[in-house]
Amino acid sequence: MGEMGSASKLPEHTMLSASERLELPKSVKIKIALCQLSVRSEKNQNLVRARNMIKIAAESGARIVVLPEMWNCPYSKDFFAKFAEDFDNEDSSPTISLLSEAASCHGITIIGGSLPEWSNGRLYNTSCVFGPDGKLSAKHRKIHLFDVDIPGDITFKESDIFTGGDKPTIVDTDAGCVGVGICHDIRFPELAMLYAAKGAHIICYPGAFNISTGELLWELMQRSRAADNQLFVATCSPSRDSCGGYAIWGHSTLVGPSGEIIATTGHEENVIVAEIDYSKIKLQRKSIPLDKQKRGDIYQFVDECEEEKHQNSE
Repeated sequence: MGEMGSASKLPEHTMLSASERLELPKSVKIKIALCQLSVRSEKNQNLVRARNMIKIAAESGARIVVLPEMWNCPYSKDFFAKFAEDFDNEDSSPTISLLSEAASCHGITIIGGSLPEWSNGRLYNTSCVFGPDGKLSAKHRKIHLFDVDIPGDITFKESDIFTGGDKPTIVDTDAGCVGVGICHDIRFPELAMLYAAKGAHIICYPGAFNISTGELLWELMQRSRAADNQLFVATCSPSRDSCGGYAIWGHSTLVGPSGEIIATTGHEENVIVAEIDYSKIKLQRKSIPLDKQKRGDIYQFVDECEEEKHQNSE
């Protein structure tokens, strides 16, 4: 086996350190809401239910509201294209209009779960982030598509339906710096490492794990991403009684920077509201300074996007 190049030769600008880049927001304590929605086969019903849940969350003091993966349509290949919207066409995007209006009306940040998006003839699984002014702050297209074949249990290939995204998404809000992933994105620790290194306080993963993978991995993945990167992780799932033939695990959860579960729910429709204290990130990183304990002489994590920008600027 050939030898790998020396890590010490990597340019400093590609070497990532989460602790060094972390800046806390002005309000270190905020409330977040996870809206575990029961998805119906009629889009208008889903929009009404979402509007009501967002209202409940905002009236409970939530500054960030998270919706589930595929909440405006059942998680089924029979519905994705039918319910998809062109986000650039306001007249044909009632879901986008709803999220914008709700964020502006309540003065909150909405992590809009995920929706089927039509763009240039392709279908994407996309999450939109709206700020308190109602404007679109960021858009994340699911990077890692879920292809699974468990004999006697479940066979499903997202890659037969969707095109994968090609960019990570991190957005500064007045309620904290948020990294966004969708469902299967949580299985890949590199994405979470990248968000932590770029200063994220919390990673939000709208997701719809099925019952088999949910029971085995849902809680494990959330706690692992939070503990490894010493930040908050929030997940939001549709409820199990949602329409479609895809059996959903549910159990939307908020996890703290030491991997502790702060709040969770079962598989029924529910709105969870919980408090986040961002100062716990610095406390955890001071107590167990993982960044300082990493062996940069043996391995390093490189931000390829930043490296490419640097090379293009030279």
